[in-house]
Amino acid sequence: QVQLVESGGGLVQPGGSLRLSCAASGNIFGLGAMGWYRQAPGKQRELVATITHGGTTNYADSVKGRFTISRDNAKTTVYLQMNSLKPEDTAVYYCNAQTAFRSYWGQGTQVTVSS
Repeated sequence: QVQLVESGGGLVQPGGSLRLSCAASGNIFGLGAMGWYRQAPGKQRELVATITHGGTTNYADSVKGRFTISRDNAKTTVYLQMNSLKPEDTAVYYCNAQTAFRSYWGQGTQVTVSS
């Protein structure tokens, strides 16, 4: 089992920044790609950004140029730096981690962009 603990959400004004963190623990041997997804009220969960074990990144078009995903040297913590936040970025953000056998999800952290 892999446990994912997210932190860093909150309320921010439009144009502001937040940094999300997600730490993996437990059976992290063989941990592969990690990423962030989000779900706004009444909408389906969608991909925000992913990063492979080797550091290859992928972003949703809606966040390219504003969000940056990164991973620590131990490859067990993933970060999401969010700049130039917009009201439409408001959602619950979920961390995801992949192993060879299954996908794991964090509990989610709320990000609210509002003036």
